[in-house]
Amino acid sequence: MRMELLVIEGGKRLEGELELQGSKNSALPILAAAAVTGETSILKHCPYLRDTDAAMRILRHIGCTAERAGDTVIVRSDAPKRWEIPDALMREMRSSIIFLGALLSRFGRAELSAPGGCDIGLRPIDLHLSALSALGVRIEEQCGRLCCSAPKGLHGAAITLPFPSVGATENSILCAVTAKGETVIRNAAREPEICDLAAFFNGCGARISGAGTDTITVEPAARFRATEFTIMPDRIMAATFLAAAAVTGGSVCVHRAAPQYLVPVLPYFEQAGCVVQTQGDDVLLHAPRRLQSTGLVRTMPYPGFPTDFQASAMVMAALSQGTSVFVETIFENRFRHVPQLRRMGAHITVHNNVAVVEGVPQLCGAAVQATDLRGGAALVTAGLAAQGETHVSCVGHIDRGCERFEQNLALLGARIKRIETDTE
Repeated sequence: MRMELLVIEGGKRLEGELELQGSKNSALPILAAAAVTGETSILKHCPYLRDTDAAMRILRHIGCTAERAGDTVIVRSDAPKRWEIPDALMREMRSSIIFLGALLSRFGRAELSAPGGCDIGLRPIDLHLSALSALGVRIEEQCGRLCCSAPKGLHGAAITLPFPSVGATENSILCAVTAKGETVIRNAAREPEICDLAAFFNGCGARISGAGTDTITVEPAARFRATEFTIMPDRIMAATFLAAAAVTGGSVCVHRAAPQYLVPVLPYFEQAGCVVQTQGDDVLLHAPRRLQSTGLVRTMPYPGFPTDFQASAMVMAALSQGTSVFVETIFENRFRHVPQLRRMGAHITVHNNVAVVEGVPQLCGAAVQATDLRGGAALVTAGLAAQGETHVSCVGHIDRGCERFEQNLALLGARIKRIETDTE
């Protein structure tokens, strides 16, 4: 059997500039939303990823057309014919659950199984199901599959989420845009990607207000129209490239980074001793010779510190002068990268959801394994700073969310390549 590896020769200072990809976490719900409208959606700056490919395969399965031309994806959803998604397609990505709201919105029924993707802990979908039930959805579980229908039609409702779940907020919006009457979602997620989904639907004829706050109001569209929409930049990848520059003592400029979405993380870089400048949509970072510890980091829903950046931030802490503490409040299994970083010489101890990181002057190259998307990207970041050669396996996780990762890092001067090797 053949296996792909990323091989990194560490110790090279990153310098230069690059263009940021479109947001994975925005593109996926918007691709699902394109199935709802019954019109043609032209989605620009849609990243080329394993997850977006999987979403396009789901769209084709239900009867839409989904075609890519460079970074533009064109979805035509005038004649979908299936409201079920087979297990094989659902297992390809964790965000596939977002098609539940889309199918219910379009057909009034849906049948699918639990999603797959990264094993970073439980993402219970009870919040999704409770919200959809309020909109008139009847849910039955049959042999591990969810069979959902709206026998009396979808209707507007007052929904209060017990936790500001991004996925539950998105599914609620997807379902509510065709429901009869107004829907109000309280304790909604405030992430910029929610704003992007609302902006897409508003461009199609819906009336969604309050996105970006904890109360969102959805008034259904009288009819949808075709639209052209540009997906927002990927704020997590922007932070990832800045972290790669920081740990190598580098100086980089990330174009089209939308600094307003990076407010939760830019202070982290400054506390670590980096000089951060913003110029329009660009972010420039100049790193010191050695980073400083940042004390306590607690992941929180937006606008708090993002859990998706926790692993790369931990690499910075592992190479800093001093001790840092990370408290993971979102996912219970999001420290799976820690044993791999220890293989590279990092001093990290974990107790439940708390990781204590004692900075070391140098990491060493090693053979490590990506266990999830963000942890995999963090291991590559560590390899860029490490002494010697690092081999990162299971790169399929990284390809789920990092567009042309090694090519972009190479543009900044990294010595990194993808190879195929035989496994036993």
